[in-house]
Amino acid sequence: MAREVLAVRYGSRVTRKSQSFLNYHVYGEPDDKLEVDYYFWLIRDGSAGPGDSDSPSGAAGPRRAGDVILVDTGFSPEAGRRRKRDGQYTPADVLPSLGIAPETVRTVVVTHAHWDHTGNLSQFPDAEIVLSQAEYDFWTSAVASRTHFALHSEPDEIALLAEARRQGRLRLTRSEGTTLAPGIDLIQVGGHTPGELIVTVDDGAGKVILASDALHHYEEVNQDRPYAILSDLPAMYRAYDLLAEMAAAPGARLVAGHDPEVRARFAPHPAHPAVTDLGTPRE
Repeated sequence: MAREVLAVRYGSRVTRKSQSFLNYHVYGEPDDKLEVDYYFWLIRDGSAGPGDSDSPSGAAGPRRAGDVILVDTGFSPEAGRRRKRDGQYTPADVLPSLGIAPETVRTVVVTHAHWDHTGNLSQFPDAEIVLSQAEYDFWTSAVASRTHFALHSEPDEIALLAEARRQGRLRLTRSEGTTLAPGIDLIQVGGHTPGELIVTVDDGAGKVILASDALHHYEEVNQDRPYAILSDLPAMYRAYDLLAEMAAAPGARLVAGHDPEVRARFAPHPAHPAVTDLGTPRE
């Protein structure tokens, strides 16, 4: 059964390197602009056209052709406006062009609980949400309300995660890693946040490594350059080392979480201008 792994660029902005990389001044380089893309990701088994959109929603039951796992949900339009971020799409805007009705998404993986990854969860009221235990415990703790952490989360979205847990549709993973489905694994790395997850997907040609914010920009790994927003610097370095090791495997494709280079490395998908096919490297 063919498996698609897609990146959806739903927003963008331009910032400065000095605002993005930890202690940028120590590198002795002039400051420069840094382009930032915002993505969420889709994993789809088989081919799902409009005729598949009436399959049952929810997380239970065996996986089948057309099943979709959504990895992160972007930021909500309201949060984007308030934080002065340019957001063009939500998942509900893009999924129909791929033949996916939002209500048929069975699983949503939240790689970490920052505001630009947890918006729009309300578009998937029947889906199982998968998050690491460490991430949930941190963002529902008192320390998460301290200024330098609270800046990066939305209280209503954390409350939605807590409500999903009460409803029995929040699955919390442990640090040793989780197999979500055959060939789809979640690996907890921490660093950027206490329970940051990466997602690896075997698509038949090798592994697609969805680093999310364990790797915002490729230069973090290529130049050993930590990102400025973090909870644990040694864990962040360990995550970079792991990602570099995984990316060296035959057929592996490393996908950074916010780098416009993703669109240069992989081919566009014909269904929508915001979608990139991570199974097809550009020539």
